[in-house]
Amino acid sequence: MSLRRLFVTTALPYANAPFHIGHIMEYIQADIWVRFQRMQGHEVHFVGADDAHGAPIMLAAEKAGKSPEAFVAEIASGRRRYLEGFHISYDNWHSTHSPENTALSQDIFRRLKAAGLVYSRAVEQFYDPVKRMFLADRYIKGECPNCGAKDQYGDACENCGTAYSATELRHPYSTLSGAKPVLKSSEHFFFRLSDTRCKEFLRRWIQTPGRLQPQVVNKAKEWLEGEGPEGKGQALSDWDISRDPPYFGIRVPDIAEEKYLYVWLDAPIGYFASLKHYCARKGLDFDAFVKPGRGAEMIHFIGKDIIYFHTLFWPAMLEFSGYKPPDHVYVHGFITVSGDKMSKSRGTGISPLRYLELGMNPEWLRYYIAARLNANVEDFDFNPEDFTARVNSDLVGKYVNIASRCAVFIHRKFGGALGESAAGLAGEFQGRASEIQALYEGREFGKALREVMRLADLANQYVDEKKPWELSKLAGAQAELRQVCSTALNLFRLLTIYLKPVLPRVAAQAERFLNVAALRWSDAQQLLPAGHPINEYRHLLGRVEQKQLDQLFDLAPAPQPAAKEPAVNDALSIDEFNKLDLRVARIARAERVDGADKLLKLTLDLGGAQRTVFAGIKSAYAPEKLEGRLTVVVANLQPRTMKFGVSEGMVLAASGDGPGIFLVSPDAGAEPGMRVK
Repeated sequence: MSLRRLFVTTALPYANAPFHIGHIMEYIQADIWVRFQRMQGHEVHFVGADDAHGAPIMLAAEKAGKSPEAFVAEIASGRRRYLEGFHISYDNWHSTHSPENTALSQDIFRRLKAAGLVYSRAVEQFYDPVKRMFLADRYIKGECPNCGAKDQYGDACENCGTAYSATELRHPYSTLSGAKPVLKSSEHFFFRLSDTRCKEFLRRWIQTPGRLQPQVVNKAKEWLEGEGPEGKGQALSDWDISRDPPYFGIRVPDIAEEKYLYVWLDAPIGYFASLKHYCARKGLDFDAFVKPGRGAEMIHFIGKDIIYFHTLFWPAMLEFSGYKPPDHVYVHGFITVSGDKMSKSRGTGISPLRYLELGMNPEWLRYYIAARLNANVEDFDFNPEDFTARVNSDLVGKYVNIASRCAVFIHRKFGGALGESAAGLAGEFQGRASEIQALYEGREFGKALREVMRLADLANQYVDEKKPWELSKLAGAQAELRQVCSTALNLFRLLTIYLKPVLPRVAAQAERFLNVAALRWSDAQQLLPAGHPINEYRHLLGRVEQKQLDQLFDLAPAPQPAAKEPAVNDALSIDEFNKLDLRVARIARAERVDGADKLLKLTLDLGGAQRTVFAGIKSAYAPEKLEGRLTVVVANLQPRTMKFGVSEGMVLAASGDGPGIFLVSPDAGAEPGMRVK
């Protein structure tokens, strides 16, 4: 087997928030593949980085009262806890806001310009005269030019589905300041992706066998030859690669005017920046990984939402700037949770940090994700019941069970020394190594683990049939007992080899128990010999408990507005009533909640303190009509963790048998924070 030299990356997370479960899924997938390659002796360099530039980060930092540099540094400081927590074996984690990325991005820009693939022309865009910045479509709202629906974004109407340009909106306004935007012209730089050279190269690159999954090839060819994503114009129209100030990013080089490289140009170059930073630390030749003809392979693991950039712009940028394009781009689908698309705004996700804080074993999640993944671009669903069943049945009931049932007899009866193993079943296990190897290589992790668990079933059947607990009681059966237990432990060792890319921590514990060096894939060709000493068995893996899953999701029903009852409830004493802390609150902000039919998210001012409350009043009030209004809130209600966030109180409202919900409001002159008695 010839050894490979691999440069492996995952998509760069945007540095505006902690990791979510979709990030962790991708990192686990890539990490399993990387660990498998390392077990075969290949040279693997696995790097990641934060995508730290762009207008959204600049604006988020401004809102937080921090500089963009401080904002992204704070996000970066929390990354290690996740990566180490889920045993993600990156060699380096870096940032696009780095000297390496600045130098590389400006170098690639210059090279593309020298190749005749960069030019400039004037662009007319909406400009916010208050914020003094050009506005991307996401920062413009107005009335749909087709149906007249209000508060529609600058690219498409959510009400009628019409796509349009921001300049077609009626009565547009900036979502950043509320000001009416004005049209303003600015000189922008463009990458000439429509150039015949780019098209001819991309046709060859896309259709190279094995480079992309078939579904990705078809989608890339569709964009290459026809319409772009979501039908928005020709795929290979030239690409606007510059932005005007204010902007948090990398300056366009060699010009006097202040212009910045668009974040999507410098973001993928962050792969190279992280590698360059790593190579400098390790004394490695950076060019050997990124220049053509040097023998290294470049592998990207990404989600299906960024195929367009990674199969068109990125390869063309590299090809025509003198770097090697990727050898493979492996694309995965999304993760859903109990049938709902994972969404931070909808609260339909799993917090990876909460998972770790609850003490849940990260290898449970690694195994479950691996068991659901294949080589196709498919979404999969995290189902709590399925998660519990797979982990408890496969890992505890099958795999770990083999060692726990047999190790005790080797120690009690034979001083911890193995005997001879029966060849038949062990030979069958060894014979499956090549098939499982091919499945890992092809990222068919689910199929690989199904085969491993089929073998685990055979091992447990063998132990059940031989009944070592009964052999141990028979004076004349000691030789058979030793062989049965030694065979079972050798089968356990082979299963550990096959599971090690998925369960690195458990495998390390199993290696200590078996008294062996770090297991490699080639070790499947040998068995532990007679006389090999093992250590005392210690518990390797616990079961998933239902209470842990309950705590992980911890979803409470949405609070309902106070209802008018046909009869008065049981009387309260004055002391009981005084336990309620009712306060006057001003509604500082009211927002719709994505995915919620009844809820509005209210930010309440209680006279110097703010609270977030989710109220079931969407059917009665438009959010914009509530802001500035006074209401009454139960201020000492225990916070409730809901699907959409934490609700820190309850606003009072009235309702009756007829339609309508009516907020309780104090009389004129009341001030936020006053107590209602």
